[in-house]
Amino acid sequence: MVKFLSRLPLRALYAFSGFLYFLAYYVVRHRHRVIRDQIALVFPDIPKAERTAIHKRYLKNFCHVLVEVLKSASMGAADLSARIRIVNLPLALEYLEAGRSVMLVTSHLCNWEWLLQGITLQLGFPLDAAYKPLHDQWAEKLMLGVRSRFGARLIPAKELLADFLRRRGIVRAVAVNADQAPVSTDKRYWTSFLGQDTAFYVGAEQIARGMRLPMLYVVMRRLQRGYYEVEFRVLWDGREVVAPNGITERYARACEVDVLESPADWLWSYRRWRLKRPLYGAD
Repeated sequence: MVKFLSRLPLRALYAFSGFLYFLAYYVVRHRHRVIRDQIALVFPDIPKAERTAIHKRYLKNFCHVLVEVLKSASMGAADLSARIRIVNLPLALEYLEAGRSVMLVTSHLCNWEWLLQGITLQLGFPLDAAYKPLHDQWAEKLMLGVRSRFGARLIPAKELLADFLRRRGIVRAVAVNADQAPVSTDKRYWTSFLGQDTAFYVGAEQIARGMRLPMLYVVMRRLQRGYYEVEFRVLWDGREVVAPNGITERYARACEVDVLESPADWLWSYRRWRLKRPLYGAD
């Protein structure tokens, strides 16, 4: 059924996404309180009508992303590459062509599934992507198949370091989506993010430091429906002396700028601030 639906034209799938949006906002009220409350936390000073507009725009964009991911189950490489424009690919290739693997860190902004596939197609080097396994076996098999269609290797996040060490002789990019709450570990870095006390995973920085991997932040911007722009930014060159957690702090600041620039493209339905900063013993 998924393969059949994915073969429908995108314009038909976008029409269906409009129906999904209507259900999500007006009928099912998909995670309505989570989205509403988190937007209010970040934007307490803007009028309620503007916060509601962000809420609605977010759900519309999210429904677009859902059908785009569905389409990617059968979309050809050329079509997908035409929709993901990387503006400064040579920045990443400079390291890779010199024989240095790189760490790519991104966020849940725009269509992160197409981002993985678009970079995999255009990078010209192997790409390993950390992911959190799903509990449902059917969904796990489906998403692994979609995400790896163009050659990306999917690695459970907890196995990322061990896998890198086993294959350290292979020059490649290692991709981590690093803006989720670190609920599965006690190793966290606390900072202010979007005006809130926020915990971040430190695993990406620890691996990059240990392996001397340059860390590049990857931002995705929506140009129009179904078309995106991708840009690389250097957070750490692999050699600079930086204070502990300083690279993670740079990531948080870069991500914050992009969320504020396009708030309707960020994943508001995820409970980002479920963790509360402890009064004692926090970084």
